[in-house]
Amino acid sequence: KASAVPTWVHKIDITSEEDTPNGFTFNNDGTKMFVIGHKEDEVIEYTLSTAWNVSTYSLVDSFSTKSESGYSRDVKFSQDGTKMFVLGGSDSGADDGLDSVCEYTLSTGFDVSSTVTFIDCFSVADQEDEPDDLEFSPDGTKMFVIGCEAASDDKSYINEYTLSTAWDVSTASFVDNFSVHSEETQAKGLAFTYDGTKMFVTGTTGDDVNEYTLSTGFDVSTASFVDSYDISSQENFPTSLAFSSDGSKLFVLGRSDDEVNEYTLSCSYGVVNCKDPTSSKDDVASVESQTESAKQLIQHTTYPV
Repeated sequence: KASAVPTWVHKIDITSEEDTPNGFTFNNDGTKMFVIGHKEDEVIEYTLSTAWNVSTYSLVDSFSTKSESGYSRDVKFSQDGTKMFVLGGSDSGADDGLDSVCEYTLSTGFDVSSTVTFIDCFSVADQEDEPDDLEFSPDGTKMFVIGCEAASDDKSYINEYTLSTAWDVSTASFVDNFSVHSEETQAKGLAFTYDGTKMFVTGTTGDDVNEYTLSTGFDVSTASFVDSYDISSQENFPTSLAFSSDGSKLFVLGRSDDEVNEYTLSCSYGVVNCKDPTSSKDDVASVESQTESAKQLIQHTTYPV
């Protein structure tokens, strides 16, 4: 595998909207960004006039999550943006019943100024008493919560859940967990590649992005550590991370200066290593198909000559 080469591009300051940012996410095409934190306890919506370029951001609106998800930690959306999920945490692991994933519906996808309706919350307190970041598989049938104060033994864990009905947290059930404590004792942020065969974790102890491979996509029990990439020169209190839809850009949210940092990657999801295309049957099939089509085109062009 070839080594990856992340390049820091720029950062934006969001202090005026949230001076304790914990989580963030983007819509599918990168023209909207959403930030959440536990100072304001609201989902803050921005538009990006140039997709996946955070320097082109402008504030749109916000939606308060205080009544259902106090001490808000992260926000995620379903693929069409008509469902929103907010991870609520506790202050220093307090037993206050806020360790949960709360579900909302939006009358207009990815628009928090549209009609937002609270549906239900799912408690993760049995697995994690200080949850920090939330992720879903693209089909909404798996949910992941990361934290650094696991209820079992106070270690950094990624907790995996299955949803029997996609994007319905009331149908969630705990499956397994995976410890990242050896690499990061204060795990804060979590992200996956689209196929779930790579996983990335950031936190405030190492101030880096740790990369893992999963032999089975979105199955954390099959994860193994690869290496890490140091981001301390840009951010020494990272709280969340995200990728552009094609994996060509990395974004890191942090609280050292309440900012979003943008990086370009030399290859798709290339934080530490470039993904080997031969490791994916779908990628191999695509290459073989294109190669065969090229051969046929050459034959058809050559025969008349």
